[in-house]
Amino acid sequence: MALKIGRFLFFKAIRIATLLVAICLISFLLVKNSPIDPIQAYIGADMLKVSPEQRAQIEAYWGLDQPVMTQFFSWGSAVLQGDLGTSMIYRRPVIDVIGERFVNSIVLMVAAWILSGIIGFTLGVIAAMKRNTWIDRMIQWYCYTLASTPTFWVGLLMVIVFAVWLGWFPVGLGVPVGVLAEDVTILDRLQHLFLPVITLSIVGVAGVALHTRQKLIDVLSSDYILFAKARGERGFLLFWRHGLRNILLPAITLQFAAFSELFGGAVLAEQVFSYPGLGQATVEAGLRGDVPLLLGLVIFSTFFVFTGNLLADLIYQVVDPRTREGRVK
Repeated sequence: MALKIGRFLFFKAIRIATLLVAICLISFLLVKNSPIDPIQAYIGADMLKVSPEQRAQIEAYWGLDQPVMTQFFSWGSAVLQGDLGTSMIYRRPVIDVIGERFVNSIVLMVAAWILSGIIGFTLGVIAAMKRNTWIDRMIQWYCYTLASTPTFWVGLLMVIVFAVWLGWFPVGLGVPVGVLAEDVTILDRLQHLFLPVITLSIVGVAGVALHTRQKLIDVLSSDYILFAKARGERGFLLFWRHGLRNILLPAITLQFAAFSELFGGAVLAEQVFSYPGLGQATVEAGLRGDVPLLLGLVIFSTFFVFTGNLLADLIYQVVDPRTREGRVK
């Protein structure tokens, strides 16, 4: 088993390496051929005061006067050494900006990921156990509605209802305005974190809930469940003894595979709530032409999503012997 897991990880490592090279090349070429002017982004409002000679010096300093492929290989060699460049917006190393923003984003995404998984799994179980009742129809309606609802719209609705109308939570940001960092309490951070987490959670339950519902319906239709019913087992006891173990693994795997959707939703949610995470940094880097930061975020997000999918595959490889034997397609 250890040999098969090692071979599996080896091929995954090759795949992520080739994927990162392709993503880096495509992203770099797209940025270079976009209307973004990195010099304009670097100088800002004082662009009119800059002479052509000063612009040429800035281009030479950032290496922008070199051919595109030369720039790419110079940037790529620096990335391999752990240097993602310097952010033009924050005037700081890109790796430091990503590390600082990632701490905020990972708290948001993990909290929303756990909450959406629990809620989605619970709703799926209830819908399957109450199949073809009004409860089942309500849960399905809720899931299908959320599956077609944009994250930013749900976030705006949350702001209007709970921040503006009711005033229970702050409108946005990660900490209170005008408060020193050392004076910010955990309660302050939780209050600012609540609405973004709830927004991502209620949007992310649909996939797990619908998948769990269908999987449990299939399980409840199997022969061993019919035999258990014949012995008098009903309701929660039947689910706990015979249904849980058969639907829990697929639900967990699906939740790990949803990392890409979670990251994409976090970008929109953070922008709506002005939450200082990777999502907001991505939008700022794109709108303001911060090429080094944008490319660094592309690399990081690719690796983040790939890690989620890798964990999902590893769960099946370790737990389900049919996968290791190649019988599951």
